[in-house]
Amino acid sequence: MRVAVAGGTGLVGRYVVEELAAAGQEPLVLARSRGVDLVTGAGLDVALAGAEAVVDVSNVTTMSGRKAVAFFDSAGRNLLDAGERAGVRHHVVLSIVGVDRVGLGYYQGKLRQEDVVRNGRTPWTVLRATQFHEFAEQTLDRVPKPLAVVPRMRTQPVAAREVARHLVRLVLAPAQGTAPELAGPRAEQLVDMVGRLLRARRERRLLLPVRMPGATGAAMTGDGLLPAGPGPRGTQTFDAWLARYAARDAAQGG
Repeated sequence: MRVAVAGGTGLVGRYVVEELAAAGQEPLVLARSRGVDLVTGAGLDVALAGAEAVVDVSNVTTMSGRKAVAFFDSAGRNLLDAGERAGVRHHVVLSIVGVDRVGLGYYQGKLRQEDVVRNGRTPWTVLRATQFHEFAEQTLDRVPKPLAVVPRMRTQPVAAREVARHLVRLVLAPAQGTAPELAGPRAEQLVDMVGRLLRARRERRLLLPVRMPGATGAAMTGDGLLPAGPGPRGTQTFDAWLARYAARDAAQGG
């Protein structure tokens, strides 16, 4: 099966491409570096020729609700329309656990993406997953040294590779609408995760936990980002990921 991967050069996208190939499928990477612009639709018709399914793991780096909604609305509609013209029979989207309970700007964009897919004519599956183990590193690297400003939040982090593997299982199966939520093996505090990452990187920075205001902060520090019901669970813990991270960093002379 030819499966187009929107955002196929990103963190999860690269794993999806690898897992598709390992499963004997033919991945097609949709990315600006491959001549495809999801926002304008440029290059989509050519890139999707012969594709039978789509996995959308595209992303935009912003905390602005306006920018996130604009991106996911345009990208989602263009991808669905081009997929319909190409004869795509299954459209799979990766979303976020708690996206409807935590009022972050970026999450507004992901909700719009879900709505676009649900209102389309192509059979669809939406998988909500918790934050990846790499989220601690991404949070840390967004703040210039010597500070490490980290929001207080509970999460149940999952390995990006395991998310990709699950997405491939879903795209090769019949469309099921809203899939059971995917999460990691256990809940963690993001502040603790970043602190352990700092120690693993042997990096001296002042760790400053901050609580988001209002209902958003309450949801983030409560159960708002944890799975609301039963579903598949990854096996790699954050500590196991961190051990591999530290070993890789040492091998590279970090």
